[in-house]
Amino acid sequence: MRALLYTFVLAMLSAPADQKITKKELFQTSDRCFACHNGLSTSGGEDISIGFSWRPTMMANSARDPYWQAGVRRESIDHAESKAAIEDECSKCHMPMARYQSHAEGKEGEVFSRLSFGSENRIDQMAQDGVSCSLCHQITKEKLGTPESLVGGFVIDTTRSRGEREEYGPFKIDDGENRIMRTSSGGYRPTEGEQIRQSELCATCHTLITTALGPGGQKIGELPEQMPYQEWLNSDFKDKQTCQNCHMPVVDEMVRVTNTLGKFREGMSRHVFVGGNFFIQRVLNKYRADLGVIALPEEFEAAASRTIDHLKSKTAQVAIDRLEVTAGRVRAEISVQNLSGHKFPTAYPSRRAWLHVTVKDRDGRMVFESGALNANGSIQGNDNDADPLRFEPHYTEINNPEQVQIYEDIMVGANNMPTTGLLTAVRFIKDNRLLPKGFNKNPADARIAPQGGAATDADFVGGGDKIVYSVPVGNAQGPFQVEAEFWFQPISFRWANNLKPYDAPEPKRFTGYYDAMAPGSAVMLVRAAAVR
Repeated sequence: MRALLYTFVLAMLSAPADQKITKKELFQTSDRCFACHNGLSTSGGEDISIGFSWRPTMMANSARDPYWQAGVRRESIDHAESKAAIEDECSKCHMPMARYQSHAEGKEGEVFSRLSFGSENRIDQMAQDGVSCSLCHQITKEKLGTPESLVGGFVIDTTRSRGEREEYGPFKIDDGENRIMRTSSGGYRPTEGEQIRQSELCATCHTLITTALGPGGQKIGELPEQMPYQEWLNSDFKDKQTCQNCHMPVVDEMVRVTNTLGKFREGMSRHVFVGGNFFIQRVLNKYRADLGVIALPEEFEAAASRTIDHLKSKTAQVAIDRLEVTAGRVRAEISVQNLSGHKFPTAYPSRRAWLHVTVKDRDGRMVFESGALNANGSIQGNDNDADPLRFEPHYTEINNPEQVQIYEDIMVGANNMPTTGLLTAVRFIKDNRLLPKGFNKNPADARIAPQGGAATDADFVGGGDKIVYSVPVGNAQGPFQVEAEFWFQPISFRWANNLKPYDAPEPKRFTGYYDAMAPGSAVMLVRAAAVR
């Protein structure tokens, strides 16, 4: 207790007096929250410290993400006349505090000028703090759930000074707790706000519609780049689980949410923000010196492992529903089920999932294989990995090793050629990502409807997909063993390798990281096997 009170006193002594804070200083960096919101645990000893849980997440490292930095640089090179606008737009959700603060001061958001780690500049510090405490907890109810709130359209109260400004949480706060936080945080007033538990809050940054740019920076189209909230609205999950229920799992006992005179609360959410990008978490850890990360190595590895565990237990199931053997041929009916509340994979279109299917004869000899992962992160037989202008269609039946069932979205530009340039893309030519349970694809909002062969596949429905593998086995003798593995990769080979032509530090750095770590760029989620 003495150590906790000492930490609290230090926080209070270091807190700037309210009168020294300008009315336009809208945010505080996360270090000011750590003093009181770390040192938390369950009765069983699980560390549920808010700050320590948050700092190895993609939220905390959104500005340090080397893949994002490489992507912003690539777009700025492709559309050089729009560089300032691109940085302003891309900082909306990856450097939200710095961007919002800059706009409040009549300036545009910047990216690369804000990446000087160790800078004393307050806006630089806000930028590097990523999606931080006083950003999410200051989002008001205003406009939530409306189209205006999307694509970073959240609203922060800029009319009051920090001493009067509210920070929202899920619990009622008494006067004593109010005084403690106002003192330690530099003036914020803790306030109960139901919006902190609502999916609409997450949707503000996780719904992204990009603007395709043509010659001279003119707008030539729009792309619904990421729409997990709209997918969720069209699923059975909308009445059962919010984004927070899955990505911030609740502690199942009463615990303290602050180490300083905190009450025991029911329903505290773990600030782990578990998602799908285990690969970048491990990149951040391995190249921590380059990227200025704060979280400890063991924290990053624990976060990456937690992400993989979440993917393996909460996203998909695979089954071999029927297996037949006829003269010289094995026929397997395989189903894949989506367990998540949105498409899988969802969000950023570099993500893909696929089936790796093998058939072995009675001696264990491989007689058929589709979808093997190569050491460089590519998928054997995938047309898009071999040629950036081709791609695998959605299959209802596979009968040779060069066909691979990949669940992904493929973008095209105005020339109808595949691209990984977000500001070049005008539409998806393929989107067969697995639909959540309850999703009715006919009719569906055109922005989230399946595209390509999946749109007309009667076996591609809300909740999953069914596909037939009918493969020749020649003179091989049974019984035959069929295995179906379902794999996931957050950054695909093509999306990473399309950065290699760009002669700039960020793309070169990231592609070097990718090449070095490509064997670990994907993970097998589930497996099914049958013998006949």
